[in-house]
Amino acid sequence: MWSSRTAHTLVLSLALAACGYEPVSAPGAPAGDLRGTIAIDDPIDLAGQALVEQLERRLGLATNPDYRLSAELRLRNEGIGFTPDEAITRFNVEGQARYQLVEISSGLTVKTGEAQNFTSYSATSTQFATEAARRDAIDRLMISLADQITAELLLTAPEWRE
Repeated sequence: MWSSRTAHTLVLSLALAACGYEPVSAPGAPAGDLRGTIAIDDPIDLAGQALVEQLERRLGLATNPDYRLSAELRLRNEGIGFTPDEAITRFNVEGQARYQLVEISSGLTVKTGEAQNFTSYSATSTQFATEAARRDAIDRLMISLADQITAELLLTAPEWRE
């Protein structure tokens, strides 16, 4: 027996397919063939390494790249929760990634953009646990930034791939 949610999803999927909808990242879609065509510059720190890893998961490892993607990361850690004696109990990690996509054959910049977001973590009574929470927050932030960059590249690919 189908639930109403499953039936609704099926009807919506069929309706979208009937009107020509195709996921932007599907093979054969206008931008779906980006996989493996973008080389990503080597990271300079752990946060950059996490961003590159997430981008490669979405865009694939470059086998025969036509483009080179570089990203400049800026992170800011800000205390947002305090005890009465002014000890910090919670932090926000704000991240900004300015990126540039260069066509390798011509050396021309074909796309620039910026992704930004934030995440939070709690300070604990031990330095080790707080550091583990901070690193986890940075990893979550890099997932979000990679999603934004990938979405922008996929959605605008018809413009810069002409």
